[in-house]
Amino acid sequence: MKADQPGLGFRKDGILRGFEVDVGTYIARHLGASRVTFQEVRSDNREQKLNDHVVDLVLASYSITPDRARLVSFGGPYYVAHQDVMVRRGQTRIKGVRDLAGRKMCEASGSVSTERVVTGLSIPAQLVPGASYSDCVAKLRRGTVDAVSTGDLVLAGFAAPDLRILNAPFTDEQYGVGMRKGDIEGCERVNRAITTMYQDGTAGRLLRKWFGHSGIQLVESVPQFEGCTE
Repeated sequence: MKADQPGLGFRKDGILRGFEVDVGTYIARHLGASRVTFQEVRSDNREQKLNDHVVDLVLASYSITPDRARLVSFGGPYYVAHQDVMVRRGQTRIKGVRDLAGRKMCEASGSVSTERVVTGLSIPAQLVPGASYSDCVAKLRRGTVDAVSTGDLVLAGFAAPDLRILNAPFTDEQYGVGMRKGDIEGCERVNRAITTMYQDGTAGRLLRKWFGHSGIQLVESVPQFEGCTE
């Protein structure tokens, strides 16, 4: 889990809380785990933590991409987020992703979200490195950057009176459960657990619990799985 993303995974008073913490616990219980131990990861060390056997599953706003799928296996996705943009409340000139051209946008270490903007959409934003999305949001508040762009669930967790989400999504981010490469049986079991989580109403309840106040559109139907392959 990440420990610095409010709403998804955030450590407070020594305890991790958030949507991904609850989803991870649900999946682990359905896999038969009698005890769940949480370890903190960052965007730039998730593969290493898995391959070093420090963790068995990663739920950390871990977008499924072809490059990452060559390194790890993915269950799910357990949610399809939509990439959006967050700006300071008084910023009115940025109305959509195209308005990021020439603007300073924070690039969280290990994340692929800025690549989708600069490379995927050919928008020439000025990238400013950040250690994590919590660091990026801090830079946004200080005025060091003009915008932060990533999945709407991540942005929703940081929502505050001085910040706003444009609510102008422009792509999808499939959040998957990372596991060691080639664990097909584990992937299939994870997918069955995710299906049950949506069918029994747990997923919808957790989404409303953590993000119902944010104003973003939440999807409570079972996501289309990528499939478990070598």
